[in-house]
Amino acid sequence: MRIDLSRRLVSDELWELTAPLLPRFTSRPQGGGTAPVDERAVFTAMVYVLTSGCAWRYLPESFGVSLATAHRRFTAWTEAGLWRRLHRLVLDELGARGELDWSSAIVDAASVRAKRGSLTGPNPVDRGKKGSKLHVLSEAQGLPLVVAVSGANLHDSQAFKPLILGIPAVRSRRGPRRRRPVKIRADKAYYSTEHLRWLRGRNLVPRIARPGIESGERLGRHRWRIERSISWLFGYRRLTVRYERKGSHFLAFLGLAAALTCYKRLTKLTT
Repeated sequence: MRIDLSRRLVSDELWELTAPLLPRFTSRPQGGGTAPVDERAVFTAMVYVLTSGCAWRYLPESFGVSLATAHRRFTAWTEAGLWRRLHRLVLDELGARGELDWSSAIVDAASVRAKRGSLTGPNPVDRGKKGSKLHVLSEAQGLPLVVAVSGANLHDSQAFKPLILGIPAVRSRRGPRRRRPVKIRADKAYYSTEHLRWLRGRNLVPRIARPGIESGERLGRHRWRIERSISWLFGYRRLTVRYERKGSHFLAFLGLAAALTCYKRLTKLTT
């Protein structure tokens, strides 16, 4: 059962992409220190925590990974930027196959309750209870290109520019890498004359609903894709309520979820 579950969570193909990105373990010349572990088992345990939403202390013994080892590796890999690099590697694979739609990029955000920690704030739509906000920018089909985390009290518009500037340079089927969509779509929360001017200055076509003029129904023809993208991310139960004390750890789980979401599209191309 352990083998079946492990292979279902982390396939051989996913592990082949991930393994070269892991920081290398080096033993100390004087001996002692941290002993090497089965890194695939550790990575699988992290995917299990993300997918199931279970606390680290309830990690099944069948994985053969201790709580201390799993959490220590998660911290080290997060500090090494593993999740961002894995996400970009999967995007490169999709881009090389022409599976990314650069006709537009769509921006949106969603809030979750947070028990504690940094990158939290009073949620204005949840009676001021502490929460975090997930910011997502996807390509036209809804595949997440950029993700970010902030306090729930941060206005959506303040994450607008950082998300667009954070679009990675992704491989193309032919020609140079690409990071520029044709249009930027967003709801009226992101509307401002300054944003319109900034987008046009970067040769990006703004498609942002105007408050009091457009009801958002026209955007709805495209908005459902980013809503589906956020739904895909919330399918990883660790993201539905934030328990991490460190904001960087919650962002790490979000980055891993974005990488796995894009990887699922990649697997459909090979089956």
